[in-house]
Formats: sequence, C-alpha cells, structure tokens
Amino acid sequence: MKQDQVKAHRLRCGLTQSQAAELVHANIRTWQQWESGDRTMHPAFIELFYMKTANAAAIKEGRIMSFIKPSITFNELKKNHKQLADTTHRSEQIEAEGAKFKFIDLFAGVGGIRFAFQKAGGACVFSSEIDIHAQLTYYTNHGTVPYGDITRIEASDIPDHDILCAGFPCQPFSHIGKREGFKHPTQGTMFHEIVRIASERRPRVLFLENVPGLVNHDNGNTLKVILETLDDLGYKCYHKVLNASDFGVPQNRKRFYLVAFSGNEEFSFPEPPMIKADIGSCLESNIDGYSISKHLQKTYLFKKDDGRPILIDRNTSGPMKTLVSSYHKIQRLTGTFVKDGETGIRLLTANECKRAMGFPESFLFPVSRTQMYRQMGNSVVITVIEAIASNITSALEKNDAVKATKKAKPSDEAILEVEAV
Repeated sequence: MKQDQVKAHRLRCGLTQSQAAELVHANIRTWQQWESGDRTMHPAFIELFYMKTANAAAIKEGRIMSFIKPSITFNELKKNHKQLADTTHRSEQIEAEGAKFKFIDLFAGVGGIRFAFQKAGGACVFSSEIDIHAQLTYYTNHGTVPYGDITRIEASDIPDHDILCAGFPCQPFSHIGKREGFKHPTQGTMFHEIVRIASERRPRVLFLENVPGLVNHDNGNTLKVILETLDDLGYKCYHKVLNASDFGVPQNRKRFYLVAFSGNEEFSFPEPPMIKADIGSCLESNIDGYSISKHLQKTYLFKKDDGRPILIDRNTSGPMKTLVSSYHKIQRLTGTFVKDGETGIRLLTANECKRAMGFPESFLFPVSRTQMYRQMGNSVVITVIEAIASNITSALEKNDAVKATKKAKPSDEAILEVEAV
C-alpha cells in the first residue's frame, strides 16, 4: 500500500491524521511524513492500520462497522471527566424517578450488566469504571460518564439503590481472619469496596460476577471470606457457575455469579434452557480489513501441526471458545479465527464479538479495534444476566407481596380487641 493509498483509506474511514497516527501508536508528525512520502511507512504499520480500521467496503456503503466518532473526544473526557460524570449522573438520576427499582453499576466496563437490569425494569443511578476507554464506550451507549476509581468515592456520595451490581476483580485475601488488632481480610481488595458501600447504603440485593476460578481461588479461601463477610453484614447468599453456551449464546463462557439478599427473599438461579447456538450462523461473509497476514500465519499461527489455532467458518456448529481480552494479540493457543478475508484467515469482527456476547447489534464502539477486543473480552454475556436479573426481581416482588398481605391482614390481637368491644 503506497502513501496515496494510505491517505485514501484514511479518508474513507473518516479519520484525521492525528486519529490515524494514534491507532498505530505513532506521532502526528511521523504520519504526515508517511502520507507526504518524506518517509516510507513500514509494512508492519500498514498492516496494523488496516487491521484497526473498519473495512473499506462497509465504509463506502455508510456502514462504519460499529466504530464511530463519539460526541465527546477522548481528550475532552480526560480533561473534564468529573464535570461530565456529575452532569450526566444528575440527568440519569432524575430520569430514574418512578422506576421499578434502582441499581448501581460498579466496575462497570462498557455496561453489559446495566443492559440486563434495565431490561428487568430497573434504572441505573450510579456507575463507576476506572478505564477511560471503557468510560467512553459506556457514555456512547448509555449516555452517562461513569465515575472513576471507586476507592476515592465516599459511600455517602452514592445514591440510595435497591441493587448493587459489580463485576469485581478476583484478588486473594489475607488468612489472618478477624482477630482483634488486625485489618479485615478483604482490606485492600476491590471486594472490600463493595463491602464498604453495602455497609453504609444497605441495598436490598447484591449481584456479583466473576471468573469461575473464584470458587477454588486461593484454595477456596477467597470464596469463604466473601461468604462469611456478607453473612456478617446480614446478607443471605446464593452462588452458582453458569455457562453462556447453555443459554443459546454461541460461546463457551463460564462465569461465577453471586446473589445476596438483605431480607427473607427465596431465590433460585435460572435453569439453563440448554439451547445451543452455532457460532457459524453468527459469522459475516466477505469481510475485509480484519485479515491476518500470510507471513504471520506461516511463521507463527501454523508453525506447528498441532490443531492450533481453532478455525471456524459459516458451517461450524456449536459454540466458540471463550473470547479473551487479549484477543487482539492473535494468540495461537487461545484464539479462534475465521476462514475468510483477503488472506484466508481473519479476526472476529465487531459484530461477531457482539453476537457472541449477547450484545445488541446497535452497540457502538468509539474506540480502536484493540480496545474493542479488550472491552468485549472483559465484558459479561448479557443473555445470562438477563435471566438472573429476572429471577432477582421476581424474588423481590414475591417477598413484597407477602409483606403487603401480612400488613393488610388484621392480627389476632386486633380481632380479639374488636370482639371484646
């Protein structure tokens, strides 16, 4: 690809020189020299640029492959983050009045959990996410800029809510226990932040999501501390590992889920419908721009005849392997690639990733393709959480109905007093 072709492709993608340079981690001056012909663009940069931009055919047709220019720029978000978070949260909280229930979204990522609980009738009144790229994607799709580092947010500044949602990082806890004179074993972990907020705000429900390895993490000590801590706070816990592929999602993705109630609600996790979906039916055809070079295939992907990496096409049945956040690194042992494209092998497209994660087709990515893969690999499968959220709200409603019936029914003492009169 010559410099005039690079420039033409950039313009078709609707990118400025600065944006294009940022995609390949170059400075604006270097990019200008590439386009002017004063310097030769290395083939590696050309390949990287082409991989990170939407395919040219789709752009010509006005379809930007879900990569868009956001209404606020990355720099604006970085510079005015607190102000933007305050403003968008105020609007969000006003709109939440009258909702079926209110929830908060901690360690929010791009808001997959939010989608599920909104579908169940809830309204989000607070969100927190430390990664600025994820903040931008969250804002683009939900209209709210999440606050940043949760450790710097006072629990008293978080609005009242019914459900606390969190896909928190898994970290080892201290074996010390709660002996006098020592810190609580969760101190310094992100789970401790959940405990801190739940202790003060007292939501009716906690919904937590994590990797399945949490069950055996630190020889089971991590889960043990979590359950004991929540029990001490007065929460009744239910937990289970579920696989997205059992819910009609074309991806093997097991995750640990924990639901904890502060009341007497009886809860059960949804029974997986055991509906299987074929990843082949989710694939797009004749895709340009996601191709893996012949050189990389020969020298790395297929350097051994060991059945790796896994290749799929439109005839592939069953689910794909777990989509990981490092997918953009084209790892032969963990990656799943598509038999398609200019070189015969390509990466999954943005739309294919969304389908494998249960995200709506309308979901937009105002970030680079590398960030898109990171965000999808770190996200949740919405389909599974929708089923769990439905069971949570049913448990709350059932418990509320029982309370209302008891309140409406006169007590035996009241009946006796009436009869005595």
